[in-house]
Amino acid sequence: MAISDSGKIDYLWKKLGYGVAKTDTNAAKKAPNEAIVSPLLIRGDKVWTKADKIPATKPGSTTTHVRIYDTTTSIECTEDGTSTAKRTWKTGLTDWIPPEFGSTYLVKIYSDAASAANPVSSGTQLFGTGSGNNDEWFFDYQAGIVHFIGTNIPSSVSGSRKVYVAGARYIGAMGIGSANNFVTVGAKEVQANTVTVGTTSITRANNTIKTTNTVVTGTATINTLNLSTALSANSGGTGIRSFTVNGVPIGATAGRLAFVTGTNGEFLQIAANGTPTFGDIDGSTY
Repeated sequence: MAISDSGKIDYLWKKLGYGVAKTDTNAAKKAPNEAIVSPLLIRGDKVWTKADKIPATKPGSTTTHVRIYDTTTSIECTEDGTSTAKRTWKTGLTDWIPPEFGSTYLVKIYSDAASAANPVSSGTQLFGTGSGNNDEWFFDYQAGIVHFIGTNIPSSVSGSRKVYVAGARYIGAMGIGSANNFVTVGAKEVQANTVTVGTTSITRANNTIKTTNTVVTGTATINTLNLSTALSANSGGTGIRSFTVNGVPIGATAGRLAFVTGTNGEFLQIAANGTPTFGDIDGSTY
């Protein structure tokens, strides 16, 4: 005996509406009484990591994160040969941007001759609500499939005519990797309060990592360290960026060294203001 439609609907109601598994019929156990949690799977490799770069209004032309298919670039679909004739059409492309990002992302469907140059102009637009002849369509934005979900197929989809889709797809970076293998980040900026890693190497070439206050609680091994400002004495440095050849180091301030130099025959003396300096000794003074 086939699975009843009511059983299928009960499964979807519990899964989507309550995030629980279906363990009994609706008559025996209502959705609020199901106890086994069963959330929808969110695949890390399919996460749109730059979805925040999708504008609320569909752009007029392709951008770094959004590819536009309109007028002459609309997609000619291929009929799904495993379904009833003319019932389902495949774009061959995934990750179409749904109207939850903005109403202008709602795809437009057309029928026209095969290889039409501009089906948006020359073809017949098919509306999702149908033409009044039970010929509605549904578009699966993740799979990129047009399915005529109504009882009938639109009359303009006949003979050798094809179905065309105009809309937009997400083409930005995808995937977040795993917590223990944070290898590739396609974004230009990474913003976080805390980044915790184990025995891990962060390798980048000719890039800048900017933080307000970075704390390393373990051992930091750095092959080459270039500082934009001199490291002060309270941080274990000298407070200067270079040494003076043949100079004698002195404490210039509480946090910085300085160098004084002299010439042949001069003596290191303490000036009246307490500053060490080189100079000659005048015998008449002593």
